[in-house]
Amino acid sequence: MANTRTSFPGQWNTFHANGPFPLRMLLDTRLEPKADMPSPFARYNDAALEIQRLLQESLNSNERFRAYGSGWSLNNIAHQQDRMHFNQRLNLKFAIAQTQMHANTAHTDGSLFFFQCGNVIKEVSEFARANGRSISASGASNGQTIAGAISTGVHGAALDFGAVQDMVVGLNLIIGPRPEDNVYLESEHAPALSDAFANTINARVIRNEGLFRSALVGLGAFGFVHGVAIATEERFLLKRYIRKINKTDALQLGETLDFANARFTLPEELDANGKGDRPYHYKLLINPYNAAEDYVIELMYRKPYRNGYPNPLPRVRQFLYRDVPTWIGWFAARHDRHIPRLLELMKGEIFPQDEPDVEGTIGELFWDSNFAGPAFACSVAVDHRDMGRALDLMIATLNTVGPIPGAIGVRFVKGTKATLGFSRFAHTCIIEVDGVQWPTDLGLVSLEEFNRQLDLAFMNAGIPYTHHWGKNAAWGLPGLVDHMYGNADDEWKNHRSALLTREMADLFSNDFLDTVRLSDYRVASDPGLVADRGVAGGGV
Repeated sequence: MANTRTSFPGQWNTFHANGPFPLRMLLDTRLEPKADMPSPFARYNDAALEIQRLLQESLNSNERFRAYGSGWSLNNIAHQQDRMHFNQRLNLKFAIAQTQMHANTAHTDGSLFFFQCGNVIKEVSEFARANGRSISASGASNGQTIAGAISTGVHGAALDFGAVQDMVVGLNLIIGPRPEDNVYLESEHAPALSDAFANTINARVIRNEGLFRSALVGLGAFGFVHGVAIATEERFLLKRYIRKINKTDALQLGETLDFANARFTLPEELDANGKGDRPYHYKLLINPYNAAEDYVIELMYRKPYRNGYPNPLPRVRQFLYRDVPTWIGWFAARHDRHIPRLLELMKGEIFPQDEPDVEGTIGELFWDSNFAGPAFACSVAVDHRDMGRALDLMIATLNTVGPIPGAIGVRFVKGTKATLGFSRFAHTCIIEVDGVQWPTDLGLVSLEEFNRQLDLAFMNAGIPYTHHWGKNAAWGLPGLVDHMYGNADDEWKNHRSALLTREMADLFSNDFLDTVRLSDYRVASDPGLVADRGVAGGGV
C-alpha cells in the first residue's frame, strides 16, 4: 500500500522564500515499491485510494487540504495552513497505446502520454523524448510539477502554441473520498482516451468542454489533480540566438509579430525571398533603469530533428540569459546582493555580450534553473498590440514608485483555451519584473505597495491585463479578478460549484482563493454544467 508520512513542521516556505507561512501538518505520500506491486496501474490506483483516505481524514477533522509540488509559486497560492500534501514522489509515467485511445480521437498512435501529478516538467520532457516525441511548450525552466504548472498557467514563449496547460487533453481529478469521486475529464469535442482507460484507473468519465476548460487552470480548487494526459509532437530541435536589439525594432516585432517584414532580421534565418523566418520563441530582457541600453533578444527557431547534433548542455548550464531570475541572480551574486549597489549599477550598462548560438531539444534548452534564494516576480499579461503602452507603463512605475532591484523580461505566447488562464489574449505579451527581495530598512517602496501602484496604473490607463497566478501582485485589491477576467471567473466558479460538494469546495480552498473571491460557492449551480456530453469510446 502507498504510505504517507506525517510531520508537524509549524511553518512552510516557497522555493524562493516568499513566506514563511504557518503549517500544522505536512503529508508526504510514497508509492508502493515496484517490487511489491509490479503493475504501474495498480500502484497508481493504490495511490488514489491513499489520497482519498487523506481527504476523508481532513473532512473528519474539519480541516482544509492543499496539494503542492515544487513550491515555485512566489505567493501563497500553494499554501494551506491546515494540511499540505507533497506530490513529487507520485511520478508514475505511461505511454498510451493505440488500444487505450478513444475511437474518435484525432491524436495519432504514440502521441499521447499520461503522467501522475508529481512528475516535474523535466521528467515529462525526458520521458516523451525517450519515446521519440517532444512536448510542445515549457516554462522558462523545468522544475515545476506537471500538476502545479498547469494549475497556475505556467507559460514559455511559444509564439504559435500556448502555455503548458494547452498540451493537456485529459485530467484525472480526485474530488472527494467516495468511489464516484474519482473523475476522468476531457473535452467532448476532442476526446483522447477511451472509457476503458478511465476504467483502468477506476475513474468515471466526464466529457464536457466548459468544465474541462475551467479545470485546466484550476488553481488547486477543482480537487486533487492526480493524473494528466498530454499530447506531444514529433521530435524537433531549436536553434537559439542571443543578440542585442534597439527598443524601436523590438516594439515593431512585438506589436506586429510580423517577422517577415521586420527591420530586425538574422542573416541565418531568412527564407528564399530574403524575408525573416518566424521563430518558435521570442523573448526580451530589458534594463528598466537605463533607457539608452539596448535590449537583449532571445530567438529560437524550429529545426528538423537529427541524430548526432553537438551536446548543448555544457553551454546551456553556463547561460545567463535563460531567464530573468537566472540573470538577476548572477548579477546580484557578483555584487554580494548589496541592493543599493545593484540599483546604482543598473543606471549604467549591465548586460554582458551575446552568448554563443546553440542547438538542442526543448528539454535541453529550457534546462534547470540556477537561481535559488529570496526572489520576487511580478507578471502582467496584455494583448501583444498593447506591448508598447504596457512596457512604458511598467518602466515608468519602476522608476517613479520604485526603484526596486529587478529587471524586465518580455515573452510572447499564443492565447490559452483555459477559462482562467492568464495568457488569455489571442497573442499574449507577458511583461514581468523578476528580482531579489530587499530588506525593509532601505527606504525603498515595499513590494506590496509597488504591486498596488502597478495595478492602479494599468487600471487607470485602460489597458486590459491579467496577472500570473503564481507570482506577486496586489491580489487583495477589491474587484481585481473581475476587472481582469470579466464574466470568466463566474463561469469558473459555476463549474467548480457544480462539480464539488460544498464541503469539498471548502476543503480545496485556501487563503489565496478566499482573498481573490474564487472560493465563493454557488449553491444553485446547474448540474448540467458538469454533465457528460461525449460519446462513449472504447479503444481504437
